[in-house]
Amino acid sequence: MIHDIAVIGAGMAGASLAAELAPYARVLLIEGEDVPGYHATGRSAAFWEECYGGPGVVPLTRASGAYLAEHGFLTPRGALYVGRAEDRAAMDAFCASYDGTGVQIERLAPAALAERVPHIRSEWSEALYQPACADIDVAGLHQHYLAAARRHGAEVICRARVTGLVREGGAWTITCEAGTSWRAGVIVNAAGAWADEIARLAGAAPIGIAPLRRTVAVLRVEPPAPADLPLVIDIGGGFYFKPDVGRLWLSPHDEIPTDPCDAAPEEWDVAIAIDRFQNVTDWPIAAVERRWAGLRSFAPDRLPVYGFDARAEGFFWFAGQGGFGIQTAPAAARLGSQLLLGHDPDAMTAGINAVAYSPRRFVLAPQSA
Repeated sequence: MIHDIAVIGAGMAGASLAAELAPYARVLLIEGEDVPGYHATGRSAAFWEECYGGPGVVPLTRASGAYLAEHGFLTPRGALYVGRAEDRAAMDAFCASYDGTGVQIERLAPAALAERVPHIRSEWSEALYQPACADIDVAGLHQHYLAAARRHGAEVICRARVTGLVREGGAWTITCEAGTSWRAGVIVNAAGAWADEIARLAGAAPIGIAPLRRTVAVLRVEPPAPADLPLVIDIGGGFYFKPDVGRLWLSPHDEIPTDPCDAAPEEWDVAIAIDRFQNVTDWPIAAVERRWAGLRSFAPDRLPVYGFDARAEGFFWFAGQGGFGIQTAPAAARLGSQLLLGHDPDAMTAGINAVAYSPRRFVLAPQSA
């Protein structure tokens, strides 16, 4: 059988897109690992925050919010961007960058900041509050999309690392390392950190999607973290932390260039995170209970890439979603399916400019190897 569309990568990107496509097409969802979502999806810090990813990502995030809330995947959290007196200009610039986007940002007085983050040091006196921030049930959302894809007839294949892509007679032959092969009219490249490798296999020009390692450590603190503590983010990009059942998830907000791989945390990066945390709070750390790392993959302009390749026939990009791929999944998948199937925008995607995310924006730009 020739499938209409083969989606390579069954993380959040591929699973959500397959779910949107399956009611209208014969869909094959191919995953190289033993289970879907092993890499970036399974290691997400799990929050929906309208400013995350920058103004260019806001339309996708805001368009996804209602779907996530209506299906029960969001729990209110709130986010605080914090800084010191010398960061006021950066705070002003941050607010200005979201003018006209619909994002609600409130300035907090030092006393209000200290009340919300009781262990924060006094020199961290500047704060912006983003009330719409919420925790995301990432595993629940991912399983929701996988179940929907299967329910509508999508075939999900794991342990099938793609090693060959050849287009003949208007269809692709997809070969995996075990020697199994399939045929499909269109290939969707939802391979995350491996997106450029898949492009090379297909004879498409790589865009320059760069995997960057992000570290997270789980801290046991005394006293335990209150359940209503907001997500706390350094306006300068040096750290973020959030509560989880009395513990704190802490990241140094690192972006370490790496090859596509099964990412592992480096002790040095965990030490940097703890040092930054101790510079912003006087919260005693009882233990580092767990640590992990994941890959966040960005295009050169740090916007996602959705659309047909300019040169390779039947090759569709759905990649470069950085750390915002979970929070934008509903709108991104709906938009991707509309572009693939030639459907008109609906209420969810009507306010999204698909051209801003097209891979064709890189055609005239220097290509990264």
